[in-house]
Amino acid sequence: MTEHALSAIGAGIFVGILGVLIKYVGVVDLIAGYDPEKVADEEGLADFIGTNALYVAVLTVCVGVLELQPSTVDNEWYWIVFVLAIVVIAVRMIRGARRYESTSERNNTN
Repeated sequence: MTEHALSAIGAGIFVGILGVLIKYVGVVDLIAGYDPEKVADEEGLADFIGTNALYVAVLTVCVGVLELQPSTVDNEWYWIVFVLAIVVIAVRMIRGARRYESTSERNNTN
């Protein structure tokens, strides 16, 4: 249990650092699939993706902290919630990132 907790907390901290770099420092090159020629609003994209990465980081650290708690009868529920939340956030990030593409690029991909 302790190994899982430390792994989750470490991963959450790592994702949090990436989120801070994207959102506050503007290192958009960390965003997968980033193409500066397609992006119309780089600042908006950095803010959107960075914020969502920070959500993922907080959720991951929370799971790590829950792993450190003494066992209860049904203590695995938070992993299900975690996975569902990560999937929802990932879909939100993928779909939401399209708002920051230039209009001509969006029309060419449809």
